[in-house]
Amino acid sequence: MVLEKERMKIGSGAGKRVEIETPVVVLNEKAYAESVGERGFELAEICEEVAVEKGVSVVICPQQAELGLIASVVSIPCFAQHADAVEPGSHTGSVTLESVKEAGAVGTLVNHSERRLKISEIDFLVQKAARLGLLTIVCTNNTAVSRAVAELKPYAVAVEPPELIGSGRAVSKVDPGIVEETVKAVKRVHEKCLVLCGAGVTNGEDVRAALELGADGVLLASGVVKAENPRAALLDLMRGL
Repeated sequence: MVLEKERMKIGSGAGKRVEIETPVVVLNEKAYAESVGERGFELAEICEEVAVEKGVSVVICPQQAELGLIASVVSIPCFAQHADAVEPGSHTGSVTLESVKEAGAVGTLVNHSERRLKISEIDFLVQKAARLGLLTIVCTNNTAVSRAVAELKPYAVAVEPPELIGSGRAVSKVDPGIVEETVKAVKRVHEKCLVLCGAGVTNGEDVRAALELGADGVLLASGVVKAENPRAALLDLMRGL
C-alpha cells in the first residue's frame, strides 16, 4: 500500500513523465559500503532534507536492493542505477524497466561507464522507458557518442570521461571543452534533452563551472557518498547552483 501511494504521488503512470526542474543534482550511490542498507537510507534522507531546505532539485539513485524501499519513504525522485534491455521473463538476475517502475522509481541511469551497453540496448531502454513513463539518463564518454545518443531522444545525457570518474578532478575544469561541445551537439539534435556533467564533481566550484558551460546539472557519486560529512558535502555543492 505504501508503494502504491508513492506511485500515485509521483505520477509515474503509463504515458506520464515526472518533469524535474533544473539545475539538478543527481546522486548515484553506486555499490559503495557507505551506501549499503541503513546508510543508503540516511543518504536519501539527507538529499531530501537539502532539496527542501534549499529549494533545489535532487535525484537519488539508491543501490538496487533498496530502490523500492527508499522510493517509498522519500519525496525526491528516485532512479535505478541500471536496467537490462530485456522483456519480463526468464532472465534470472536481470532488472526490467517494469520492475523499476513498480518499485516506485521515476527513471533509470543507462550505460554508465561501469555498466556499458550496446547501442541497440540503449535504444531499447530509452524507447521502452518513454512508453512506460520513465525517464532515462544516458551516460556517455565523449561528444560524438553524446550526439549519437541524443538521436534516441532520452530525457538526459550525462557526459563523463571514464578516466576522471572518482578522480576528484572535475571534467568541467580539466576538460571544459567536452562539456561545452556536448551541450551544443546534443541540443542541436534534441533541444529538450538535458545535458548533465559528471566525473570528478566534488564541490560547488565544480558545479558552477559545469553550469557556466551550459550543463543543466551534474551527476556525481563519491564526492558525497564517501564524504566524511555527506550533508556538508551536498550543501557545498549547492553553492554552485
